[in-house]
Amino acid sequence: MLRSLLFIPATAPQFLAKAAERGAGAIIVDLEDAVLPERKAAARPLAADACRMLAARGITVLLRVNSDAAWLAEDLAQAPLDCIDAIMLPKVDDAAQVQALARQLDALEARFTLAQPVRIAALIESPRGVLRAEAIATAHPRLTALAFGAEDYCAAMGIAPLPRALTLPAQMVTLAAHAAGLECWGLADAIGNIDDTAAYAATARAARELGFTGAMAIHPRQVAALNAAFAPNAEEIAWARRVEAAALAALARGDGAVTLDGRMVDKPIVARALRILRDAPSA
Repeated sequence: MLRSLLFIPATAPQFLAKAAERGAGAIIVDLEDAVLPERKAAARPLAADACRMLAARGITVLLRVNSDAAWLAEDLAQAPLDCIDAIMLPKVDDAAQVQALARQLDALEARFTLAQPVRIAALIESPRGVLRAEAIATAHPRLTALAFGAEDYCAAMGIAPLPRALTLPAQMVTLAAHAAGLECWGLADAIGNIDDTAAYAATARAARELGFTGAMAIHPRQVAALNAAFAPNAEEIAWARRVEAAALAALARGDGAVTLDGRMVDKPIVARALRILRDAPSA
């Protein structure tokens, strides 16, 4: 599971040298928002070189492509698919966009020797996409994650990126992702907070409470906060271990439930505890 994904513009090779040292679970080489229209053509070979370099260093690599059909075709034609774990498709409004990308990948992958097919992460950034999140989440087996673009969503709505405006759409996306067994990345707040690390960490913790499993970072300073927020903390791990021990003792006695700290511990509680232990950093 990816807790942090750091965007690196394809046209900023000076950031790539240290990208692997930032502690992010994955690097997203960006051909979309971070690249001006007049620089798209020049950015594609730079992006390909970046993907190869990062993959050679054992980094999980995503490539964010453009949603425009012509640009997307060129992005994919020059992408080293054997070095990319997933394509991040932005501005996904419906399942058909995911399915069309999957068909393009089917055709292009024949040129490569791949251990597994390149996966797709669908970035939902509009009211229409939020309303169709369930259909998007089940669009194709290549899907590995849904992501929520809070800033673009708020721009489309004509509102400020505040938690009270983003909680509902964020939960709609996380609900669709979890129902389909996908990872879900995003924040229910503005994403550009770089200097106030405490506030950003609180935003990340709130996102985890909404069901996000990780988030995208636009600056290296944000990575540590994401890694900490989306991982079980020491208190949670200690509780989960106690629940596991109590459940095993109950099982040995032939009991289906047990009381721990004055509260009933049954199957759903045990499942949550085991998930915490599975997701713990030391696991």
